[in-house]
Amino acid sequence: MEYRFLGNSGFKVPALSFGTGTFGGTGPLFGAWGHTDEREAKRLVDICLDAGVNLFDTADVYSDGASETILGAALKGRRDKAIISTKLTLRLGDGPNDVGASRHHLLKATDDALRRLGTDYIDILQLHHFDAMTPVESVMATLDDLVRAGKVRYIGASNFSGWQLMKSQAVAERYGYARFVANQTYYSLLGRDYEWELMPLGVDQGIGALVWSPLGWGRLTGKIRRGQPLPASSRLHESADFGPPVEQERLYRVVDVLDEIAAETDKTIPQIALNWLLQRPTVASVLIGARNEQQLQQNLCAVGWNLTPEQIVRLDKASYVTPPYPYYPYWGGGGFAERNPPPV
Repeated sequence: MEYRFLGNSGFKVPALSFGTGTFGGTGPLFGAWGHTDEREAKRLVDICLDAGVNLFDTADVYSDGASETILGAALKGRRDKAIISTKLTLRLGDGPNDVGASRHHLLKATDDALRRLGTDYIDILQLHHFDAMTPVESVMATLDDLVRAGKVRYIGASNFSGWQLMKSQAVAERYGYARFVANQTYYSLLGRDYEWELMPLGVDQGIGALVWSPLGWGRLTGKIRRGQPLPASSRLHESADFGPPVEQERLYRVVDVLDEIAAETDKTIPQIALNWLLQRPTVASVLIGARNEQQLQQNLCAVGWNLTPEQIVRLDKASYVTPPYPYYPYWGGGGFAERNPPPV
């Protein structure tokens, strides 16, 4: 397994990490992802650790905390071998303060996550979304307190816009608080919006990307083909409305090129899609998920080899989307490339 620095933290994470959204499997969204119980979760964790995949990502809202509980049980007795990443701020409970990034909720939610995970520290704590109702100064001060207390080692954000992430960094810089070193972000061959603002920001601010849904919300599994109906076994029947949309013709265009490269490399479509991401700037780790051991073993084969430059160009061309033209300032960005070159 290759290990990479997580932004400017000096801390290394595996190029592939394991997402535990299938652990528990309750509710309309997480039930569609999978129903991994404690016994199967332990087996998947065993495989990951044997392969050097030691970063496990979860969130308090995944199956109402069951994902954290199952992950904690699977890691019992070997906590020192793992990196645990979890997220909070989404609503978990019916109370008026059971949501957001207020000091009250951040402190309580962190303690609850520690209890469910069965550990006394979280390696990477990420805010699941931006809270516009809480002053950024309060949010960053509370996160800094958690780091100083030893309950959290590194902090990150998820689903932030560029200005939200940059404002948080500026506040941390001003007051000497812990800074974000991770950005858990959606990025795939079918969703390259990350490249417009968040990737340049990551380069500038030393924030590493932890990529979620690298297979385009399950659309790059190799089962979706032009002119064919969606397979009956696809989770998209139940989960498509929860995830990022994609234009169908673009999906087919990307899959056509993936098919060509699969024939050239003897690799699967998911392996190629994951490998493309691993060669993008700022990407520290790509989160892979699996409902069973077979899926996990296949995804692990996305490392240890590289696409050729020519194959990357073909994938870049097939997946390219013009920035949100005609909206300012994106429509004029190309004219400023001499002094504002893109990071890719």
